[in-house]
Amino acid sequence: MARQFEVVEASVAPPVWAALRNEAERAVRDEPTLGSLLNAVILSHGSMAEALSYQFARKIGDQELRAMSAREIADEAYEADPSLIAAAEADLKAVFERDPACKGYVQPFLFFKGFQALQTHRVAHWLWTHSRDTLAFYLQSRMSEVFQVDIHPAAKIGRGIFFDHGTGIVIGETATVGDDVSMLHGVTLGGTGAERGDRHPKIGKGVLLGAGAKVLGNIRIGDYAKVASGSVVLKDVPAHCTAAGVPARLVNCPTCDEPARTMDHTLAEEIFDYSI
Repeated sequence: MARQFEVVEASVAPPVWAALRNEAERAVRDEPTLGSLLNAVILSHGSMAEALSYQFARKIGDQELRAMSAREIADEAYEADPSLIAAAEADLKAVFERDPACKGYVQPFLFFKGFQALQTHRVAHWLWTHSRDTLAFYLQSRMSEVFQVDIHPAAKIGRGIFFDHGTGIVIGETATVGDDVSMLHGVTLGGTGAERGDRHPKIGKGVLLGAGAKVLGNIRIGDYAKVASGSVVLKDVPAHCTAAGVPARLVNCPTCDEPARTMDHTLAEEIFDYSI
């Protein structure tokens, strides 16, 4: 009986990949003009890894790094580290669940530069961890040119990440970003000077970073905290708290339970200023 269960389970397609294919098939019927695109990027492939590597090559390939070579790099990374595919699926789900403008999985997979920049970084980070620094930097440069998102290949980023719009996001070399984080356009995770070493922010799980937020220095933003749009944060923010202002102050603790999932950018009507 157990053997039969295992066979059935093994034959079931991954939920995200199955949903992506189903949506692509419907889109071809609804909009035949884009049939060749949908077939080339999604429907002609047998797995999420194959489709991701094709899309990666399609976006990143250029005169110096031809699309075929780019695809081989992505294929190598995905084969060596299947967790990259699991992370991409979690990222895709995060976009669909948190962006009210997103109608399904096809939309971010094909068109959302925040999602595509993040997948480029994941390949670049894999290269970085295998001492292929020059190629990793090349992908960082192409990511910045193509998507207007600049992430150092050494930066460590969790899964289930949502870059809303993406434009202008900058993440420094020693920054870390926990699982299930949401950040909007113009967010900077940067340093405070020319010092070397561990100099960038550590963002906890489930954090929401509003548009234009600047988090600077080797500081900690606690789990499920929130940084209001346009704020400049120079000190630690405790878990479940909201920081707002220039320079930022704690304005309400606790904040909502899961701000990155609800995308709740509001502040409490009654503001209490807790110095940080």
